[in-house]
Amino acid sequence: MQEKVITTSFDSLGLKAELLRAVTEQGYTQPTPIQAQAIPVVLAGKDLLGAAQTGTGKTAGFTLPLLQLLGSKANGSHSPARHPVRALVITPTRELAAQVEESVRTYGKYVSLKSALVYGGVGMQPQVDALRRGVDILVATPGRLLDHVQQRTVDLRQVEILVLDEADRMLDMGFIHDIRKILALLPAKRQNLLFSATFPDEIRKLASAFMHSPVTVEVARRNTPAELVAQVAHPVDGARKRELLAHLVKTNDWKQVLVFVRTKHGANRLAQQLTREGVHADAIHGNKAQNARTRALNEFKDGRTRVLVATDIAARGLDIEALPHVVNYDLPHVAEDYVHRIGRTGRAGAEGEAVSFVSVEERPLMAAIERLMKRQVELKTIAGFEPGTRSANPSPEEPRRQRQPQRQRRPQQQQRQPQRHGQPRQQQRNGPQQRHGQPQHQRPQPRRDDHRRLPAPIAAEHEAQLREARARAAMDEPYEPQAQAQPRTEPRPEPRVSQRPPRRGFLLGGNK
Repeated sequence: MQEKVITTSFDSLGLKAELLRAVTEQGYTQPTPIQAQAIPVVLAGKDLLGAAQTGTGKTAGFTLPLLQLLGSKANGSHSPARHPVRALVITPTRELAAQVEESVRTYGKYVSLKSALVYGGVGMQPQVDALRRGVDILVATPGRLLDHVQQRTVDLRQVEILVLDEADRMLDMGFIHDIRKILALLPAKRQNLLFSATFPDEIRKLASAFMHSPVTVEVARRNTPAELVAQVAHPVDGARKRELLAHLVKTNDWKQVLVFVRTKHGANRLAQQLTREGVHADAIHGNKAQNARTRALNEFKDGRTRVLVATDIAARGLDIEALPHVVNYDLPHVAEDYVHRIGRTGRAGAEGEAVSFVSVEERPLMAAIERLMKRQVELKTIAGFEPGTRSANPSPEEPRRQRQPQRQRRPQQQQRQPQRHGQPRQQQRNGPQQRHGQPQHQRPQPRRDDHRRLPAPIAAEHEAQLREARARAAMDEPYEPQAQAQPRTEPRPEPRVSQRPPRRGFLLGGNK
């Protein structure tokens, strides 16, 4: 069976002149496969499930027809009542929401439609002001959208088109409750569009609960990365991953590298360590404020930051033009996330490279990724970083306790223990070997100068008695200890009895 080659153009998709003009200004002449198949379905008013690899133009696949459908009712009025929310686009991350809203403004610059962006991490008042001025297309993240619904600053009762971008993540168990709350606020009669890079079978079943006879457009096999991405895996010990990353960046003179880690704390720590080694790096994750995330992303795009360390939140929605390198510092626990990670490179026909660091503990994760993609990832060992080899230059942050063998620490700990059971210091200094040669609780012999350890008055008296005993022994005189002072035997005086009569009216039982 021969593959059908699509040689269509944007002119043949039925788009209006205003949209074609904006597309031409961006330098696009032919649509991607997902755009060529999805745009006519959306223009026909049907529900759609669109699946395509990341970086193939899914955003324009629903933005262009959405602008055309709403543009037929567009008006130039400045009254907020004439601009109700008629299209709602929900995305899982702030970065993806900003990217979608930018595409709406770019392609809709010649259409009289208003758009607004709503996401968390920033103040709500500017968003409230924008919503009060009237919005036709609202791009939002689920959490902040529900915040506005609770404060009654947004009305969703006139939504005509609902778009769930990156639907597999949006409909995952972590987002399903927010999505159901939002669906309950929308009109029952509406058009539903779901776009994503992957559509697992369980996600299809979940989506069928609120979609009406959707048309499925799948231009590539599910869970497969772009063919232009070269993949390689480097086996290395987990403790030497940071050293290997710095070695590859410096040796190969990488100018722009996106590194994925599992945890937010690990992202901050890795960025700080790389910066101390002379590789300018920054981190981006959910705990950072939105202005800090935006600044870090812009500096990375401009080339001022060489390495950007990110968690999986950045795997969805980061659109970096001609990104050459993606590094999986930690392999993801979910194999599908690997596809989204490496999908940040090799976009729009450009070539890219995806590098993965695989420790012994992560071999099962790599095996699951290969089963999902149905292909083997090239395994390449870097000289000097073979598993089991020690670093020639250990990190100064590495604790001394980890570099010292366990067998050498125990004698040192025993030397610091205090003297117990009257045991001499020499025996304590010799360590546990002395215990096998004599009883453990043997009473030590008294020393000749033990009297020197007595208190000063007693020691002086003891010394005087010893001198007197030695002198009498030399004169053959028996030793007679000095008579001790006898206690006083004088009778004690009788207690003086007071002759003063008791106070009148005072008895033992109280006053009467």
